[in-house]
Amino acid sequence: MPNDPILHLLGLARKAGRLEIGEEPVGAVCRARQARLVLMASDAAANTNRRAAHFGEAGNVLWLELPYTKAELGFHLGRGSCAMLALTDAGFAAAVTEKLAARDPERYGPAAQQLRQKADRVLQRQKEKRQHEKNLQNGKKKPWAVPNPSQKKSAAPSGQRKGKGESSGAPEARSPRSGSPRPGPKHRPGPGGRKLSGTFRHKP
Repeated sequence: MPNDPILHLLGLARKAGRLEIGEEPVGAVCRARQARLVLMASDAAANTNRRAAHFGEAGNVLWLELPYTKAELGFHLGRGSCAMLALTDAGFAAAVTEKLAARDPERYGPAAQQLRQKADRVLQRQKEKRQHEKNLQNGKKKPWAVPNPSQKKSAAPSGQRKGKGESSGAPEARSPRSGSPRPGPKHRPGPGGRKLSGTFRHKP
């Protein structure tokens, strides 16, 4: 299988440092939550399959069986034999499962769809992070914009503007002489304690 696209992707992942080979390295990246997909050879032992399932559950990652033997995987990856692999890159994991789904949609289709969604989310977060770092390096600020005239406050309130020294409200009534309000007539007590209004005059 010299031109097999799946094996070619696995070889690229190994060269990029995104592929772990062997039970111990796979278990380590799964426990560290760095694995994106665990793969097993088609002729792996039952104990190997159980350990791969355990690693997948510990790392919250999918595990799939490849349509290749241990010898075929080992030959293309530069090993004598290879029973278990782990991809640590979401893009490689999605690409491999999509190639598998193209061969067997019923078996690998759901996994390919799930991993593609995860890869898209990871890619979006990476783009946002790079853009944020670029903005910080360039000291980018919010661009200046022409102010909206409708948002400007009116220079004068509705109605007549008050002049200098003027106050609002009705003026207070004042006496023409003293400038203070004029008091009303006083009430004096009359005979028998009665109060009489006005000025009291004594009859002759």
